[in-house]
Amino acid sequence: MKTKEVEKWKAFEHPDGTIRDLSFLDAHEVIYTHYAAGKPDKVYRFYVTYSFHCFCKEYENQTEEVRNALMYFAPKDQRPFCDRRYKLAKLHLRKLIEDLGNRKVLHAGYGSYAVVELEGENGESVFYFVVFTTFKEKKRLRLHVTSAYPVSKKPGGHYVGFFTIANNLLSGRQPPHAPK
Repeated sequence: MKTKEVEKWKAFEHPDGTIRDLSFLDAHEVIYTHYAAGKPDKVYRFYVTYSFHCFCKEYENQTEEVRNALMYFAPKDQRPFCDRRYKLAKLHLRKLIEDLGNRKVLHAGYGSYAVVELEGENGESVFYFVVFTTFKEKKRLRLHVTSAYPVSKKPGGHYVGFFTIANNLLSGRQPPHAPK
């Protein structure tokens, strides 16, 4: 499928001399199946893409020299590479997106949704704010991850089931909005 988003991410040559592979963020299809007792299974096929905000971030304390050395050039913009975001994305991001059918997601404002909690390496809760939008593009369901970053505490807000979002999208209805 041709889309305006990046479909294949180029690796980043880090100033420390190692190559950071980004192929785990290449566009892919995810099939979500909604099983409901007494109803036929409903299948949703989403074409998924990721923004470079999942592995880049500019920090105020970075010098111009550090910023330039870490600069990642995406097709539409540029930002310094962030090892912390990269490591979280490599460990968790694709799996979280593939598991959306088993999660409730948080309204993140502006028509976006977010996944916020996952289990860390030692069994502790880690709050990872994964912001995504859903829409139709060329008659196909699309999911675009606009950003993904760690947060220090669990964000508040209203939750919605992923299949509610998917069903509304497929049916041509407005996506669920957060109650006021």
